[in-house]
Amino acid sequence: MSLPDREKTERSHLLRRIAVAGLVGSLALVSACTVRPLYSNAPLSTGSNATANSELASIAIKPVKTRYAQQVRNNLIFGFGRGAGEPASPLYSLDLSVTEAVESSALVQIQTDEDEPTAGSVTLTASYTLTDAKTGAVVTVGKRAITSSFDRPRQEFASYRAQIDAENRAARELGEALQLSIAQDLVRHGKRAG
Repeated sequence: MSLPDREKTERSHLLRRIAVAGLVGSLALVSACTVRPLYSNAPLSTGSNATANSELASIAIKPVKTRYAQQVRNNLIFGFGRGAGEPASPLYSLDLSVTEAVESSALVQIQTDEDEPTAGSVTLTASYTLTDAKTGAVVTVGKRAITSSFDRPRQEFASYRAQIDAENRAARELGEALQLSIAQDLVRHGKRAG
């Protein structure tokens, strides 16, 4: 039977101490994080008694003028209220402006002097201003954009319908992006106010 090598055991003790110190250090860093679910029961704003869901449900969205902007607005109303509709007594007012850009993405040459678009993309860009309904003070301003692609068949109505479907997809995704962005803005605003 032989004795253990003293040098190897000292080295292994040193490596264990370094590993333990690294573990303790990483636990200290992780414990400093303030990550929490956005749609939890905790309030978004410091000092608020309202849950995140009820605070988002208290946002009234001003009317818009175009079909695609109305699609974004409808998706936001549904998302904020979780299907309950617009709030009776809103805490916030959202002014929404949506613009559209339709572009041809791919062209196919059908004759020597003509090109026909076969794919397109719809980009919806929303600018928003969230204000406090009581004071009229601006809480946050932001901008988001979503692009949705579509095929352009040769038949005119089918091409038009494909573009409308792409607008609807972009409006749904833009509504979800705005919902998340506004919730994050309310959290930031609550930290500054608190």
